[in-house]
Amino acid sequence: MNETILLTRQLGKRYKKRWAVKNLNLEVYRGDVFGFLGPNGAGKSTTIRMILSLIKPTEGTTEIFGHSLKSHRSEALSRVGGIVEKPDFYQYLSAYKNLEIVGALSGDVKRKRIFEMLDLVGLSDRATDRVKTYSHGMKQRLGIAQALISDPELVILDEPTNGLDPQGMKEVRDLIVHLSRDQKKTIILSSHLLNEIEMVANRMAIIHNGELVVQGDVNTLLDEGEKYVILHAEPLQKVLSVLKRRKMILKNISEKERRFEVIMDFAVIPELNKALVDAGIQVRALIPRRSLEDLFLSMTERTT
Repeated sequence: MNETILLTRQLGKRYKKRWAVKNLNLEVYRGDVFGFLGPNGAGKSTTIRMILSLIKPTEGTTEIFGHSLKSHRSEALSRVGGIVEKPDFYQYLSAYKNLEIVGALSGDVKRKRIFEMLDLVGLSDRATDRVKTYSHGMKQRLGIAQALISDPELVILDEPTNGLDPQGMKEVRDLIVHLSRDQKKTIILSSHLLNEIEMVANRMAIIHNGELVVQGDVNTLLDEGEKYVILHAEPLQKVLSVLKRRKMILKNISEKERRFEVIMDFAVIPELNKALVDAGIQVRALIPRRSLEDLFLSMTERTT
């Protein structure tokens, strides 16, 4: 049985008459890379602030490693590290000194540990440089090192790739995979970037307007609902003719940039491929798709 290490029950935060988060029930298992997905303003950062006890919830409860956050705060957070939105640093101090200060607050963190974390995030060669000289991407990576300095079992990262270029995003993505696979960390990854979650998470929750829309295994959720196939084949008019003759198995056909997107059950892909080949059509690619973007849009549209 999966060990639940974070559980929220009916968690909510209200600001005057507006609920930023309402009736939120999350469950994170040991070993998860748990994608916490939603558009900007959906309530992700507010939720993370409540989990890290940075703000007090209006209602509901949180348990971390079996400890109530309300009655046993120190025990609940003792094995948790995280960054929320933009990480903060002493800009006129070096990266090493910043981590040393955080390490002193967390306990007796050795010099070796600090350099290990700087090396892990690719900043060992800039360890003695002032943080004010760092690029945005370097500061994001230093924020992750800061979250890891006390060797937590649960790591919470709020939009860690925000504002990064594609190379920076890949570096953070690779680091998350390393932390999960090689260091056995459980990770909650908050993001509004659908493809980032799809590439690294095994479980996820989608939040919209402060409320939970769906939660579960990423692959299972992607297998549910409508699926579509991207078809690259020629000649186009002949392809379209074959597709229309099989309209009983195809729900929708659209042509985009000399390719077809066909909503259909994946089980009948072999039948469609055979029909195209029998008609003398050159099939270059038949690609099944069920992206997180499709799931996200279908779920959030229902609750708008």
